Amino acid sequence: MDYPGLIFLCSLLVLWLATQVGASVRKVRTLKDSEREIFGVVEVATLTLLGLIIGFSFSMAISRYDLRKTCEEAEANAIGTAYLRAGLLPAADAARVRGLLRKYLDLRVAFYQTSNERALQQINADAAQLQAKMWSAVQASAEAQPTPVVALAVSGMNDVLNSQGNTQAAWWNRIPSAAWGLMAVTAICCNLLVGYSVRGSGRERAAILLVLPLVISISFFLIADIDSPLAGLIQVAPQNLVSLSQSLPK
Repeated sequence: MDYPGLIFLCSLLVLWLATQVGASVRKVRTLKDSEREIFGVVEVATLTLLGLIIGFSFSMAISRYDLRKTCEEAEANAIGTAYLRAGLLPAADAARVRGLLRKYLDLRVAFYQTSNERALQQINADAAQLQAKMWSAVQASAEAQPTPVVALAVSGMNDVLNSQGNTQAAWWNRIPSAAWGLMAVTAICCNLLVGYSVRGSGRERAAILLVLPLVISISFFLIADIDSPLAGLIQVAPQNLVSLSQSLPK
């Protein structure tokens, strides 16, 4: 689901073919007068169900996008707080921790700005190494001077590590595959019914049979675009992290 453009093209093709199959079935067998009313009820109910499913899926995608934005803000706050609390450590440890935090902040900005999966894996690996070094630095200070003041610096570093874990969990929290499957099956059924019900011939009929597949494909594209943290037009910009990076002394 990380290729919204491909989803749009594939869904448009499949749904358009579904309308053509429905139109072909109509040529073989037409509805009797007693069956038309029941067919209309089924068609309306199926289209309504599809609209509800698309609406719920769009809502799910929006909520996950908002969660990723919240996590980015939380990361910036945690890193900024840890940077300030590092001043509570001994001078040598404070300078080391702050230097590591600046490097870590650059990696977190790159995490949000890259769309290459291999580059993202390397960024995560480098971030994990920096996390281990930062924790070792504050742990050494805490063991040498186990005071409440030093504990504040340790707590701030713990928040940095937790915020990164929450961000990763938010990126893994995607619309379930079962929901996508349900949308796809319902959309195909709707287009079959619409293709069967549309009368006439020529360009006007062809244009009518293209409208529903196009609208549904655009909806699928938008849902996939918002739900994907790696690809697409709508991405979480690391505005808070970039602002923090610019505000920290070099």
